Amino acid sequence: MLHNSSIFKSVALCLTGAIIGGLVSASAVSFVYSNQPAEQAALVQQSAKLNQVDYKSTSSYPVVDIAKNVGPAVVTISNFQTVGSNPFSFGGSNFNSGSTLAEVGSGSGFIVDAAKGYIVTNNHVIEGAKKISVGLADGRTLNATLVGADSRTDLAVIQIKDTSNLTAVVLGDSTKLQVGEPVVAIGNPGGEEFAGSVTAGVVSATNRVLDLQGESSFDLIQTDATINPGNSGGPLVNYSGQVVGINSAKFQETGFEGMGFSIPISDATPVIQQLIQKGYATHAALGVQISNQYSAEYAQQQGSPEGAYIYQVTSGGAAAKAGLSQGDIITKINDNTISSYAKLTHELFKYKPGDTVKITYYRNGSTHVVSVTLGEIKG
Repeated sequence: MLHNSSIFKSVALCLTGAIIGGLVSASAVSFVYSNQPAEQAALVQQSAKLNQVDYKSTSSYPVVDIAKNVGPAVVTISNFQTVGSNPFSFGGSNFNSGSTLAEVGSGSGFIVDAAKGYIVTNNHVIEGAKKISVGLADGRTLNATLVGADSRTDLAVIQIKDTSNLTAVVLGDSTKLQVGEPVVAIGNPGGEEFAGSVTAGVVSATNRVLDLQGESSFDLIQTDATINPGNSGGPLVNYSGQVVGINSAKFQETGFEGMGFSIPISDATPVIQQLIQKGYATHAALGVQISNQYSAEYAQQQGSPEGAYIYQVTSGGAAAKAGLSQGDIITKINDNTISSYAKLTHELFKYKPGDTVKITYYRNGSTHVVSVTLGEIKG
């Protein structure tokens, strides 16, 4: 967990490092995704929007209009995967009854292009799917194909062929959000049974950084609008009816409530556009593997600075070309302090392949500075 407060304690520690290609894999912590596993109800929600259209409220209570206008663009997404085979022996011969597809999880998504049937969701909602099913607000259930997915930002785009009578969302500007601003989350907690659920709250904070794969790339929106299992990939909407975030995670620990997190739509849109145009997204790559065992406490015990500890350098990568090596501790990118591997991921996401950055690192008791031209990695 990146947050330094003692109340944000990890429930588990991943013991392996993560490849940094502009981003880093996160450990399993108290922050969790909000997709809905079919066999258990637990996790988060998602949301986002794309089209740029003005929205006018016609009701004395804006949430009513938001539900009517944005709700039809929100879909239920079911992830079907292959469930074991059933081999048996008969008469000396081996037979296999064959594997079957079963729903292993569900989440939410929202239509961003009604004419082409493009739907945005979280990568963790559709990851590993052999079949993707989409439930529309009008009751139709359609098969979808994967257009592109990016684990490094936890974003994905899927597509349905039947585009009749579809409604698309309107994308807003998440950079203009203010703390205390009212917002609405729409999604499908628990799957189809509670599809189209609407919850309201406020923007509790902005610029939150979570130690969770994909989400660690962004300055997240924190909201107290209730986010339940199955809401992952659904939209967070402002009172102008515009999608400002994609609900993706929540803080799940006994005694804590109303701490959901959304990917800002303004940061997500460039990745979404890449996924639609190319089927994949590219990110700036440093070309190192970082140990997530190197904590602030461990650094203090060793008399070393906080930072991102390199345990492996990719041969021929950007870091290797700049002279970085195993055991170095990255403490800054340009003038921004790096206190952990999650913070390194977060900072690298701000740059593009080919950008040159100044990296400050600690080696054998001394601090050094080197310029690194960042490479490229696909999502």
